[in-house]
Amino acid sequence: MTYDLALKAIDTAEAYAREKNWNVTILVTDENANPVMLRRLDGASIRSIGFATSKALVVTQTGLSTAEYATKIKLGEIDEIEGGVTYQGGVPVYVAGKLIGAVATSGVQDYQDREISIAGAETIGKISLVQ
Repeated sequence: MTYDLALKAIDTAEAYAREKNWNVTILVTDENANPVMLRRLDGASIRSIGFATSKALVVTQTGLSTAEYATKIKLGEIDEIEGGVTYQGGVPVYVAGKLIGAVATSGVQDYQDREISIAGAETIGKISLVQ
């Protein structure tokens, strides 16, 4: 995940969140869950940073969205990740079939967090290898 890709993703995600009047934290990480860029919009809870970080951890360790991870946990198909969460809002970013990082959002309902993350991630890559 380059700085320029992260900037493009976070700008798009932020624009989407602002259009909906959602106060959130948006985190873009590299493939190892290292932060590349973080934005906490006015009014977003300080706790949303921790949730976004946990979502990015799940994504980068599994290559799955947090929604997919939650389903697989519920079905007993995979083990839980220490420090991970099963809330929607974290999505992987694949470029040329390679996981380059994650976009994770927290601060509103988890399905809304997911919408924001997808908006950002899809401007720079794919959110699944199966697309």
